[in-house]
Amino acid sequence: MATATTYLIALGSNRPSRHGGPAATLAAAFAALPGQVAARSPVLPSAPIGPSLRRYANAAALLDSELSPPAMLAALKAIERDFGRRRGRRWGARTLDLDIILWGGGRWRTRPLTIPHAAFRTRDFVLTPAVAIAPDWRDPVTGLTLRQLRTRLTARCSIPRSAHRW
Repeated sequence: MATATTYLIALGSNRPSRHGGPAATLAAAFAALPGQVAARSPVLPSAPIGPSLRRYANAAALLDSELSPPAMLAALKAIERDFGRRRGRRWGARTLDLDIILWGGGRWRTRPLTIPHAAFRTRDFVLTPAVAIAPDWRDPVTGLTLRQLRTRLTARCSIPRSAHRW
């Protein structure tokens, strides 16, 4: 019998689905996730990346599942298709985007899947919801907690006082 492990899943939507607008789509997506949702973040708005003009609704879930990372990826892609996602332009508008950000097994690297997610450290729309439910989860690459990664990303850089030599 397989042992359950925890996944951190990022959820995003910026187009209506049969469930309603983006926030309603994410609510339905939480219920469709393959495993036991141990925690879910609030749904937060964010600006789009790339050519899409529609604002996103973003959230995160801690999901306990016996699925392996490749099986989890396949299940998430099937949910996206079921919600009406069609492959198209990179960073375009989408009904549902589900990404594996972290998992309890540390790192995973195969051609179709890399865990931790390659870009999550630079995306506040991923880190803010993740910090709401798992602030102390450590990135296996940097060793930093999600809270520390978000602080590094969002902290305003100031010029040290010693640099103000007039």
